[in-house]
Amino acid sequence: MEVKLEQKDAADWSYRGEGAANIVLAYTGSSPSFIGKVMRITKKARNGSSPKRDSNPSVLTEQERLLWRDVEELVASPTKEIAEQIYTQLVMSPLLGSKHVDAGMRVPVKRDFLECVEKNVIKQRPAWRVDVSVVDLERDSVIIMSDHSLFPGGVLKDGPCISVEIKPKCGFLPSSKFIAERNFVKMSATRFQMHQVLKLREQEISELSEYDPLDLFSGSKERIHKAIKDLYTTPQNNFRVFLNGSLILGGLGGGIKRTDAVAGKAFEDVLEGIILAENGLRTTSFIQLVAEAVYCSSVLDGLLEVQKLDNFDIEGAIHAYYNVVCQPCAVCQQLDEARPPHRCSSLHSIHIVESLKIVRDYLIAATAKDCSLMISFRPMKDGAIGSPNNHVYLQPTNQSFNYKVNFIDLDLKPLKKMVDYYELDKKILNCFIQMQEMEHNDGNAKTIDAIETINTKTIKDCKF
Repeated sequence: MEVKLEQKDAADWSYRGEGAANIVLAYTGSSPSFIGKVMRITKKARNGSSPKRDSNPSVLTEQERLLWRDVEELVASPTKEIAEQIYTQLVMSPLLGSKHVDAGMRVPVKRDFLECVEKNVIKQRPAWRVDVSVVDLERDSVIIMSDHSLFPGGVLKDGPCISVEIKPKCGFLPSSKFIAERNFVKMSATRFQMHQVLKLREQEISELSEYDPLDLFSGSKERIHKAIKDLYTTPQNNFRVFLNGSLILGGLGGGIKRTDAVAGKAFEDVLEGIILAENGLRTTSFIQLVAEAVYCSSVLDGLLEVQKLDNFDIEGAIHAYYNVVCQPCAVCQQLDEARPPHRCSSLHSIHIVESLKIVRDYLIAATAKDCSLMISFRPMKDGAIGSPNNHVYLQPTNQSFNYKVNFIDLDLKPLKKMVDYYELDKKILNCFIQMQEMEHNDGNAKTIDAIETINTKTIKDCKF
């Protein structure tokens, strides 16, 4: 794709959404080179600066080059965009399956293109995202990849395409021996559920999600169906639906609180002609369709295995991190030294190669916990024959659908994020444990079910 995008091209790209590291734009113009494509543009912290280069041409730090020493192309990457692309292609794709991963391609851009894009999308971005991040105008390229909310070959060539984007989150409970006794609750309550309580306290959300990642990863058709239904009910930023590439349910980056009666009715109406059920039953059938595809594809089995590369938990991995960066362990300095040796002291005696593996595996697992799953469906025409591996049958409507599954947002995690992961883990656990104690003192049940049903006012009024 021999082209360099400039200011005049910015009008052809519309805001699709964003995560912590990138803004995603969808192509709306007429150039054959970009039809059916999306663009990922790197962000940076507001009032922050782009990473400065040292004498080494690699964008990675010295410790990161050691961490990824076995992936020569990644170590030699001169820009963040190249590093992201190579990481997706050479690290994540072999783990998750190349048929489900799209590394995309780099396309050069001029600064005036990025400046114009930033102006065009600022009103569509969630306010809290705008407050903390901006487009990184120092970048000289972006990543272009297929729009996985569509089937290849055009929007309407072979009929309508309806797609669902799911952020599965972490699908297992940790069992690491390095988890402190006070934090044993993380062995029985999912990280997602505990984080929900912190988000509610900090007013990032207005109610707790009904979704439990363990249901989605269970391998049980019934529990997977429950997970999809719960995601539909409380989408937040974990569930979005697109029709022919246009958003029809969910939010543009900030998510929505709950699918109320108005949103539900609008969604039901949009499904007419795609899901051939009676009015009032189309949404139920759609949820069943998505659950059937998740169950039949088994892609979450592979994702779960990658997530489980984190077998030390951050409470163990953080010590290996300090070994890698050759710094005194700040965590050990905070731990109770009245009972030496503490549970993690042995981690500072292991070989550097083992420390590197622990940290590397943790960061790969972090990518797998933060990624999204895009499942796209297209009704099969009467008499059409599809491979049993890429179509599902929706029994209530007697319809068959071609489907495809792709992982997206497979971001390379910076080594320095290890400290942030540890601090966030502490914050989430402290909030959750303190609320459990408050519940106990009030004479309420101490189970996760009781915590899930606490009303919003109680959470907001808590003094932590």
